[in-house]
Amino acid sequence: MTHSLFAQPQTWCLPDADLSYWPGFLSAQEADFYLHTLQSSLAWQQDSIRLFGEFRKIPRLQAWYGDQGVAYSYSGTRLTASHWTPALESLRDRIEQATGHRFNSVLANLYRDGNDSMGWHADDEPELGDNPVIVSLTLGETRDFKLRHKTSKDQVKIALSSGSLLIMAGATQHCWQHSIAKSRKPCGVRINLTFRRVF
Repeated sequence: MTHSLFAQPQTWCLPDADLSYWPGFLSAQEADFYLHTLQSSLAWQQDSIRLFGEFRKIPRLQAWYGDQGVAYSYSGTRLTASHWTPALESLRDRIEQATGHRFNSVLANLYRDGNDSMGWHADDEPELGDNPVIVSLTLGETRDFKLRHKTSKDQVKIALSSGSLLIMAGATQHCWQHSIAKSRKPCGVRINLTFRRVF
């Protein structure tokens, strides 16, 4: 489906959350173009995080881009943003126009295959401010995005397809965790871009 600024995202009715899903935000051709462009041009690296008092390699590759001087810390890891690439800047401008939100940084995650994953967490670091708006763009392989309520432990699963946009706002990060589990079935490459504003 070709992207249109007049299209509306689908709102998910979850308690303690403001969640919208926008399938087909990018056309299949656009998503494929950005997937290959970003895979070959970003400065991917495998960072380490502190887990149970030890530093361990994360099971995916990452790259951090944004405005000059923007830094972000999580799980004992501090990332200093590289300057926006033309492709990332183009996507940021398009997402800002469509959502009405402004972003000064993006965390890119590269899932090379089904063995790459992301554990349960919330994007609730202090530098993201109260009720942060996190906008997630998926390129490439469809993977299951799971949400788990911090109190009730209720879970929701969304299959994030290539070119789709997930908008998390309001109290979502305070009340819910999210993850990308490993997959037993063969998986192609997936890039996920999470646009955010760091204060």
